[in-house]
Amino acid sequence: MAETPQGQGQETLSNLLQESRSFPPPADLAADANVQADAYDAASADRLRFWEEQARRLQWEQPWSNVLEWNPPFAKWFTGGKLNAAVNCVDRHVDAGRGDRVAFYWEGEPGDTRAITYADLKDMVCQAANALTELGVNKGDRVAVYMPMIPETVVAMLACARIGAVHMVVFGGFSVDALGTRLDDSEAKLVITADGGYRRGKPSSLKPAVDDAVRDRPAVENVLVVRRTGQEVEWNEGRDVWWHDIVDRQPTEHDAEAHDAEHPLYIMYTSGTTAKPKGILHTTGGYLTQVAYTHWAVFDLKPESDVFWTAADIGWVTGHSYIVYGPLANGATSVMYEGTPDTPHKARFWEIVQKYGVTLAYMAPTAIRTFMKWGEEYPAQYDLSSLRVLGSVGEPINPEAYMWYRTHIGGNRTPIVDTWWQTETGAIMVTPMPGITHGKPGAAMHPIPGVVVDVVDESGESVPNGHGGLIVVREPWPAMLRGIWGDPERYKKTYWSRFEGLYFPGDGAKRDEDGDLWLLGRVDDVMLVSGHNISTTEVESALVAHNKVAEAAVTGASDPVTGQAIVAFVILRSEAGDGGADMIKELRDHVGAHLGPIAKPRQILVVPELPKTRSGKIMRRLLKDVAENRELGDVSTLTDAQSIETLKEAFQESGKSDE
Repeated sequence: MAETPQGQGQETLSNLLQESRSFPPPADLAADANVQADAYDAASADRLRFWEEQARRLQWEQPWSNVLEWNPPFAKWFTGGKLNAAVNCVDRHVDAGRGDRVAFYWEGEPGDTRAITYADLKDMVCQAANALTELGVNKGDRVAVYMPMIPETVVAMLACARIGAVHMVVFGGFSVDALGTRLDDSEAKLVITADGGYRRGKPSSLKPAVDDAVRDRPAVENVLVVRRTGQEVEWNEGRDVWWHDIVDRQPTEHDAEAHDAEHPLYIMYTSGTTAKPKGILHTTGGYLTQVAYTHWAVFDLKPESDVFWTAADIGWVTGHSYIVYGPLANGATSVMYEGTPDTPHKARFWEIVQKYGVTLAYMAPTAIRTFMKWGEEYPAQYDLSSLRVLGSVGEPINPEAYMWYRTHIGGNRTPIVDTWWQTETGAIMVTPMPGITHGKPGAAMHPIPGVVVDVVDESGESVPNGHGGLIVVREPWPAMLRGIWGDPERYKKTYWSRFEGLYFPGDGAKRDEDGDLWLLGRVDDVMLVSGHNISTTEVESALVAHNKVAEAAVTGASDPVTGQAIVAFVILRSEAGDGGADMIKELRDHVGAHLGPIAKPRQILVVPELPKTRSGKIMRRLLKDVAENRELGDVSTLTDAQSIETLKEAFQESGKSDE
């Protein structure tokens, strides 16, 4: 569990960053928005009835008898109800005459493409479900999916959901050990993988890692392999099966069973690698209700005309909720891209937006800051006028990154929905609504209708406007995790022990003077400087507000005078040069002017790259190791393990600043 830092009781989170800019919704979007202001009133008046109304947007084979059974901290939603997630995502759209609608425009990194309609997808899912059954996969069995970003990954997930098997997707960049521990914990009997995928212009192999992971795991009975790259692969006769050999010969009809609303849909392991990974369990009815509603509401989805793109990997919860289940449940047309944003050139994302007429785009702040670093000349080469709503996900967005995104991608016209949620929450929890909210750069603004979020102090009391504290959820929500796979005690201790009856996700937050919510990152990342608790997010945002800084990461390091001192690592924009003593002083003074002298970094190091996980999150734990000259912790989830060694060497050479 994320413990509060030592000394947190001396002062709640400092509320340093101020923001006065505000952007009303475009008049035409507001007039026709899916969600109007009265949705908040309806949800406040009767929260459970509100969620019942959203559940009715799905196809249920048997109605529920109870909306919610709440035995804290364990929830059951829509009990007695039965439905099938795959039927809701595919069959019902075909049955309604929408089979010719494109479900996915898939773009391979080398430039190969596929347009897959809902009718195509239904046939593929039925064939895969029949193949899984032939391989002995039954309802309740766990199936590991270790795949690139190809349509068969979606098909594999939906085929599992169709037969009631529990899928466990492992991001295709994870190590053999990370895959192995997840196979052990979930007791998966089948692994679905590919020979490889394309990444940064060349084939990246996947099957060798699976071979190593399953070599001493006889519980895995089969490995089902999609041919994507044509690489040579080791073959284990009797265990390994080619997808095209078993799936392609199956009938395109499959009789789908309706599953209980609380039937397990998937396990997703959080990326914490310092201990046994936590298998977050999501079930079917409540999860599908909230991801479908939030996708429709938060992005103002018009499925007949919109083209939606979540620029994330399916291996993360963002991909589960907003590439697969949310968009497909709503009958949306989505873009799915296999590769990296700089292959074969740094404008690839914007080329894709223009090519497919993307109207709704959702991506991580770390990607946006990378685009800032590369420069606005890249998006300027393409017509981005189709875009009408932009979203950010994964971590708080810095105000200046928000402004760059709005200006250079959104043409100063698109609302930005800065969403806060987690693997554990399953779906968006806090966000602006594009047709209602006056967007404020960097602020997640308000909980969605039907979700009750608060910011509390150390004793669990709500903080007033203008103060910071800890974010909590006061009432159960439909997409909430149903526990940690096989470990209910760890679930209770991790999320429910900090405050009686309140879900505490481990994040800090503040309410500004207007009562709007700002997320401040993990409480673990709070720095205690001379008795003041300062959020790394606010210092990073102050640095990124400087016109020569593209990205910044901040950590606290032990200091004999102040207890902790602020250490910053910054990436400069391309036009800023290499940075020197004058630049460092300018940046320190800039932070002091924005946040006050207490927040001035002790050290600022200009670096070429920051250590990031493969989901794009900065690994501040490793930066702390560097700043305190400790042995580096686990680096298995890093995109580039060498980046942290380079940082460590640079830091040791830099010494401490003189001030």
